[in-house]
Amino acid sequence: MRLIRVLAVLTVPLVVLAALVASCGSPKGTGSASAGNGSPPLTLPSENRDLEKLREALRDGGWKDWDKAKWLREAADFLNPIIEGLWDLDRLRDANKLPGEEDRPDISTDDGTTDPQPAAVQAKRLNRPFHTASPATGKLLFDTPEGQAVCSATVVSDPAHPGKSNLVWTAGHCVHAGAQGGWYRNVVFVPSYNDQGLTGSRLQGASMRQLAPYGTWWAARAAVSQQWIDDGGESSRAASAYPYDFAVLKVSNPNNTHQTLEEAVGSAVPVWFDAPTSADIDRLEARGYPAAAPYDGYGYQQYRCSGDPVRLTVKARTPPMHWLGCTMTAGSSGGGWFARKADRTLALVSNTSIGPKDGNGWLAGPHLGSEAKQLFDSVRK
Repeated sequence: MRLIRVLAVLTVPLVVLAALVASCGSPKGTGSASAGNGSPPLTLPSENRDLEKLREALRDGGWKDWDKAKWLREAADFLNPIIEGLWDLDRLRDANKLPGEEDRPDISTDDGTTDPQPAAVQAKRLNRPFHTASPATGKLLFDTPEGQAVCSATVVSDPAHPGKSNLVWTAGHCVHAGAQGGWYRNVVFVPSYNDQGLTGSRLQGASMRQLAPYGTWWAARAAVSQQWIDDGGESSRAASAYPYDFAVLKVSNPNNTHQTLEEAVGSAVPVWFDAPTSADIDRLEARGYPAAAPYDGYGYQQYRCSGDPVRLTVKARTPPMHWLGCTMTAGSSGGGWFARKADRTLALVSNTSIGPKDGNGWLAGPHLGSEAKQLFDSVRK
């Protein structure tokens, strides 16, 4: 059986000339310097020629003549300067890079943490407009050396700023290539992408407001797990990184106002760290924008799957992942998985990470434990 990362990247590097990076002052900590909560977006002064050169180098992804040895990969290297007008109608509509494939790891274990494979559940398209059916869900777009790529993502609550979050949850492989690469470029979040679910000629003639009703929110800070940086992607050790395939972004307001992402979309979902494992959760719902066959190839529509999850261990001595029957495909990676807490409130407990290449109709996502909580806290603070 072949395994895919259910989302949108082939992998290869993010390069910026070392001199330009130095002139910017490399950000410290888990990501680039970010705008404070509700503050104007992180923009670069036009009078600074070096920063303008950097912008120009990144305008088309900056992959021409790139040097893999200079691909920014460490946590402190994330750099994502806003490039005004980059994500125009054509780029928003036509981004469709789909994932490569890799050998499925041996999931046979003797510790009782892998259950029988769940039966496939047919994904259902959400009611339109998407901002009513699932206001916190959106599409993540970014540049890779192989082209413009897509994933899914979710607006999550910021405990320090109730009602005013600028935080987005997605998969680690949607922002970082893993062991043999680094950070992707021009990462933006589009809440309620293609809100009305337009198709055909109506989609081709869509306005920016129809494709991106709340704008394109640039990632100002990002963090992925160290396990993903060390072992993820196309590496031979990738199986051990799948249970840590998660990422947190802090985004900037595209309109240069003090409105936060949560205020703009009217919704954010709390993250439920250390939630019960799939053995003790009755129902999970996964949401996202699947693109690969049998879908439209681009991820224009938002879908969901709902069912009883089970446990999947992809490598001995790694945490069991949530395993759900679902026919969503590449493009849905990073999309949120939701469960009801005892008080019936909805919370995010995982994100789509991997699925089968052979179309057996399942997805798997990481259990969000202490590593995920530390990552989350590092970005929001």
